[in-house]
Amino acid sequence: MVKMMREIVVTIVLVFLANRVVAKANISALFAFGDSIFDAGNNNNLLTVSKCNFPPYGRDFPGRKPTGRWSNGKIPADLIAVALGIKQTVPAYLTQGLSIEDLVSGVSFASGGTGSDDTTANIQGVLKLSAQLRLFREYIRKVKRSVGKERVSKIISNSLYLFSSGNNDIAITYLPLKSLTPFPKYADLLVGWNIKFVRSLYKLGARKVWVLSTLPLGCLPGARTVGGGLLRDCAPLMNLAAQVFNAKLSAAIKSLRATHSDYDIKFVDVYNPLLNVIQNPSSAGFKHTATGCCGTGTVETGILCGKFTPSCSNTSSYVFWDSIHPTQRAYEFVVASILKTYHL
Repeated sequence: MVKMMREIVVTIVLVFLANRVVAKANISALFAFGDSIFDAGNNNNLLTVSKCNFPPYGRDFPGRKPTGRWSNGKIPADLIAVALGIKQTVPAYLTQGLSIEDLVSGVSFASGGTGSDDTTANIQGVLKLSAQLRLFREYIRKVKRSVGKERVSKIISNSLYLFSSGNNDIAITYLPLKSLTPFPKYADLLVGWNIKFVRSLYKLGARKVWVLSTLPLGCLPGARTVGGGLLRDCAPLMNLAAQVFNAKLSAAIKSLRATHSDYDIKFVDVYNPLLNVIQNPSSAGFKHTATGCCGTGTVETGILCGKFTPSCSNTSSYVFWDSIHPTQRAYEFVVASILKTYHL
């Protein structure tokens, strides 16, 4: 009963915020780029171990189907699309058999494990940001053939674009390899690559873009295991790196917007909303913040969270699904915070 009431409250909040957003926005479609925060299954079609298109992933997704989303259910792009009244889920572009209706209302080009640094994508064998842009250009040509130049132009200019990149560069590429480059300089490189990416979106016609911060990387269960000591506290070095990167990215987005009056681009903080849930779990009805639902919750992700890996019975009490990625319910709280803070 308590679980049901909590879910009803979250649903009511999202519906209320959705009404506020839709009343102010005229968004025809939603497109997502970047990493596993938005990957809806593009990695399914790649030769990589960075996959999750198998149980228990997707166990709370409609139809209980493991689609390749890095969670137990819906991910932020899906939840935002619902809030905007676009559709219930945002499919991966590389999904076979997508209809023109699926395409014109938006798709995800994101690839779990990628980053702003090409080295990050190469380590995982996933789509680089340049490859995602190439697929977006392919998408434009494909849709233009079906609906015509005028309509595709309207779709592109009236859509919301979501972009998340930097998490894996910090967690996978920089800190584990202990680069000789001072992190602030590496962060500058990452920010430069991100700005180059969103400039490319602008040139292709995008006018409304939300660029996400990183997650509180040091508080992910896997980071606690590696860098949190015997008590598995949040790893301070990783959180500090995330904060440095986020501050630089926010400043760069502000500067870009100042020079492009017709570019509605926003830096969207997801670091603090998720950290707030982690630090104040009881206020949101969570019990488990330091471990994920899958397996021991300390190291399992991807193939380590597989068909024969036991998982918790009640995901609604967990902030994290695996050792890296939040549950759908945690994402709902983050998305509710985003919709309350940022306006279209």
